[in-house]
Amino acid sequence: MSLISARNKAVVAATSWKENANSNGAISQERVDAYFGCDVFSQRVMRQRLPKDVYKRLIQTLEHGEPLDPQVADVVAAAMKDWAIENGATHYTHWFQPLTGLTAEKHDSLVVPDGQGGMLYALSGSDLCQGEPDASSFPSGGLRATFEARGYTAWDATSPAFLMRGERNVTLVIPTAFVSWTGAALDQKTPLLRSMDALSKQALRVLRIFGADRGVHRVYTTVGAEQEYFLVDRNLYYARPDLVTCDRTLFGARPPKGQQLEDHYFGSIPPRVMSFMAEVEKELYRVGIPVKTRHNEVAPGQYEIAPVFEEANVACDHQMVIMETLKRVAPRYGLQAILHEKPFAGLNGSGKHNNWSMCTNTGVNLLDPQDETHTNMQFLVFLCAVIRAVDLHADLLRASIASANNDHRLGANEAPPAIISIFLGDMLTDIIEQLETGTPKRTLKGGAIDLGARSLPQLPRHSGDRNRTSPFAFTGNKFEFRAVGASATSAWPNTVMNTIVAESLDDVATELERAAGSKPSEAKLMAAVRTMLRKVIKQHKRVVFNGDGYSPEWHREAEKRGLPHLRDSVESLPVLKNRKSIELFTRYKVLTKQEVESRFHISIEKYCKQILIESEAMVLLGRQLILPAVHEHQQRLAAAVAATQSANVDCAPQRAALRQFVDLVNRFASTLDDLADADDSQPEGDTVEHARYLRGQVIPRMERLRALGDELELRVAAGLWPLPSYREMLFIK
Repeated sequence: MSLISARNKAVVAATSWKENANSNGAISQERVDAYFGCDVFSQRVMRQRLPKDVYKRLIQTLEHGEPLDPQVADVVAAAMKDWAIENGATHYTHWFQPLTGLTAEKHDSLVVPDGQGGMLYALSGSDLCQGEPDASSFPSGGLRATFEARGYTAWDATSPAFLMRGERNVTLVIPTAFVSWTGAALDQKTPLLRSMDALSKQALRVLRIFGADRGVHRVYTTVGAEQEYFLVDRNLYYARPDLVTCDRTLFGARPPKGQQLEDHYFGSIPPRVMSFMAEVEKELYRVGIPVKTRHNEVAPGQYEIAPVFEEANVACDHQMVIMETLKRVAPRYGLQAILHEKPFAGLNGSGKHNNWSMCTNTGVNLLDPQDETHTNMQFLVFLCAVIRAVDLHADLLRASIASANNDHRLGANEAPPAIISIFLGDMLTDIIEQLETGTPKRTLKGGAIDLGARSLPQLPRHSGDRNRTSPFAFTGNKFEFRAVGASATSAWPNTVMNTIVAESLDDVATELERAAGSKPSEAKLMAAVRTMLRKVIKQHKRVVFNGDGYSPEWHREAEKRGLPHLRDSVESLPVLKNRKSIELFTRYKVLTKQEVESRFHISIEKYCKQILIESEAMVLLGRQLILPAVHEHQQRLAAAVAATQSANVDCAPQRAALRQFVDLVNRFASTLDDLADADDSQPEGDTVEHARYLRGQVIPRMERLRALGDELELRVAAGLWPLPSYREMLFIK
């Protein structure tokens, strides 16, 4: 099937598609499991299936971090196996997150020989706790040589196992960490769990100072990551080789109607998309992922799904499942889900807004300001610790979200700028200003909004507005790190956030312990707290900015304040290997020096490979699809001019148009050859120099070629242009 016929088929399929509606009506609490199904080995399921003493000992591991008894593991494995096979499972897999940024799985059968010529189902405690996938072909950044193949997966008991259902198969999925034979972390989960331990340890010290640690044995970081994505008709998607290869369009003229009218945001969800969303949600509910929000996003064809907050490691696991589920379900509805940060030039890109907070095991949110915030010194200590952390390590936060994909998005008019700053809002800003000069006396109140109609209620007004241009914004009882990319794992940015805040809490706790003593009076403690907060605010208030982060004035102001402005991945990724970053990670035992350096090498190498794939794909598209189409159009123009001249009719305008078009085609062909030559002249050796070459020589040529290609698209007959247009991809739903 040709690309053009694929496009025509997509138009017919989309316009004739009939809604496959799901069941309607309210569902009582008692029917939730029966309606959605339950494919997660949750604490409720474990409580039903495990002996009481085994369940209690397992909970000690889950909630207190105590080592798992091998005998307990055997009992849990048997119960998990029985539950899985009752639900149709035939295999199990240790599911992990290698440094590719994706997930990985090796399936093993639950069926084993019984030694007597028959078969039986079995899953031992050792099978549950440890697996051994081949580690040689995963990125290691120099931690392991290619010939050193042994790797281990280790069960993360805190992240529930679940069932993955295919058309004719069911697999038991066991979330795990992934390490090498030497114990080095080869995944995203291991450092995340270490960082959570580091933050918990330091947060407990602060709580003990305030006498607020009664019954508290752990502080968790919580995460709720909003996921943005695009949907494109699947036939149109496969008619775009650039989308198939790169997940973004390398050519594509902007349509007359894009997002100018701002009519897509929160608009009516198309029926086909709504049914897709409903099925995605049902599958996610089945595996215990608490999704809550769905809506149209700003750009046409763009949507969002958001879960409820969970503990960070579980939330990051669930975020990977959400992305995989979006990709897996979309084809059932003739759609393709695109998670790239900027699949369509000139339109809003996609992020993964990472809502982050700290919570005790007793359920207290440590970033909840409460009503009279100016008197809540414990909250202000945790708040100022975060401010200090972001100011000291803004460059590392920026590096944690750096990628070739995200470079297209950061700093544009829909994403936070590459300058990391904190938005606090009017109320908190007023309180820290009071703290800087003395003792805070007041908390600003939002009041109420009178809507002016008797039938409408008065709405309580929050004490501060929100700021969509801030990369790190306080939003009521959490911080929203808005700069995380849509296709990225959320585990790495959260690992960085946990670690830098752990360092700040360590510094704060040490200073308060020294100033107030082991058993201070309340007056002495409050005096020490105010002194410490005043110092932190004076030293780190430069990172607080409540204005328009897109404005040129802020860029100039940020430079005056000395805030780092790392514009792209080539500038920001080397931060990972500087002395300050390495000392931070090693001090809190989150990553070793070698593990930190490996992350840098993997990230910069991935950047280079991705740019090179895109540039080579662009050359192929230009030569194999665009040039033949424009030459055909040129031939038709020339034939029309010749026919007009032979009829003795004045055709000066047509000749001028032909000359202009030929000139445009020649410039396109010349720029295409120039890009191909740049691809063939890649420097060898140092990866950083390679990345700089790509940024300085290849990317500008790609941009020039795209501009010429997009101009050609606007001039070539629609029937000849070989690629589906933005108008078709964005609006055919």
